[in-house]
Amino acid sequence: MKKIIFFKALLFTVFFLVSCKNDDKICTTEAVAGLNITIKDVATGLKLCDGVTVTANDGDYSEALQLFTNPEPVFVGAFEREGNYVITVTKEGYQPFTSDTMFVISDICHVVTQLGEFEIAPINTKKINY
Repeated sequence: MKKIIFFKALLFTVFFLVSCKNDDKICTTEAVAGLNITIKDVATGLKLCDGVTVTANDGDYSEALQLFTNPEPVFVGAFEREGNYVITVTKEGYQPFTSDTMFVISDICHVVTQLGEFEIAPINTKKINY
């Protein structure tokens, strides 16, 4: 009998704490991007988007990030998905880039967006005169 009362009291406490925690923050219904990535040219500092491919990889999971250009070009993805992401960036005429791991976690409502700004370098092409 004591075990049942203790269990009910414990269960009530857990539900009370969870309900109080939820009352502190009102969650929205929007989908939040876990990754928000900006790509720049290392030589000029200009933001790049045309012809740029940004991919997020988490183990066997892979996602091509979506480009949004209003107001500035940014690649977003991993909507409401926690994970440990390695970002790869490719663009013709540039050296491929691979990031360190970016960790996307969640709060009580959504993922916490991780911001990344990566610079890619043009391939050194030298003109050869014969």
